[in-house]
Amino acid sequence: MQSLTFKSGDALKLGLVTDAGVIDVEAANAALGTSVPTDVNAFVAGGAAGAADLIAKAAGKSGAWLLDRGSLTLGPVVPDPGKIICIGLNYAKHAAETNMPIPESPVVFSKFNNTLVGDGETVQLNTKYAEKFDYEVELCVVIGKTAADVSEDAALDYVYGYCTANDLSVRDLQNRTSQWLLGKTPDKFFPIGPTLVSADEVGDPQRLQVSTKVNGEVRQNENTNDMIFNVRQLVSYLSRYFTLEPGDLITTGTPAGVAMGLPGTPWLKPGDVVEVEVEKLGVLTNTMA
Repeated sequence: MQSLTFKSGDALKLGLVTDAGVIDVEAANAALGTSVPTDVNAFVAGGAAGAADLIAKAAGKSGAWLLDRGSLTLGPVVPDPGKIICIGLNYAKHAAETNMPIPESPVVFSKFNNTLVGDGETVQLNTKYAEKFDYEVELCVVIGKTAADVSEDAALDYVYGYCTANDLSVRDLQNRTSQWLLGKTPDKFFPIGPTLVSADEVGDPQRLQVSTKVNGEVRQNENTNDMIFNVRQLVSYLSRYFTLEPGDLITTGTPAGVAMGLPGTPWLKPGDVVEVEVEKLGVLTNTMA
């Protein structure tokens, strides 16, 4: 199952990706007599079975509910998560390039919902107050079931799916104090998309290639098997201390190759086009302004 959100006036609507086009879930429910949740958090909590029925009913049909993907302006694939949980220094080679020790426990911080933005949207760099803007390709986990103190063995059962993320960062603000929040939460500094892919289509989350290009130049290219704490461990660890709910996001860290770790520190600047990709999840493209 692959889903996305798209802009309709001032609202974001849920769409299902099919070979024939994108199904507008709200409009298709009315036309085809289905009742798939149109709220993304409710959808990931239990809407997949109904969505499969909707796709089956839509097969071979057409109507105003079937949209051309290329005509859509996309939004963040999960537009209203209860929590955005971020993991820092979670790839061994990235920790090495930043001259930081390998963490003994996951480094946990957060972003706010003001950072969420979709594929194709422009991201404004606040050059009035900062100058060290960086990219971070990441595998982002979307929780599908309420999880409290779950075991590592069971942890992936609580994952609905995954999407590509860019944990954009402002290093001079991030490193101003011991708390990273200021450098992580500017508006539109967490693009996610282009689609949300269900876990059954992804398979093992520790066997995915992740990469970043800036203006066509490859900056990051690594595999999720370089993670220090894998997805199972992260979901279990976090669930010990607070309950994870459907729609919550866990973004799992970035590999080596960030601007901060490269010779000459090639910080992002207005006009740069950043493409981040996670294998099986698609390319997420945003232009800096």
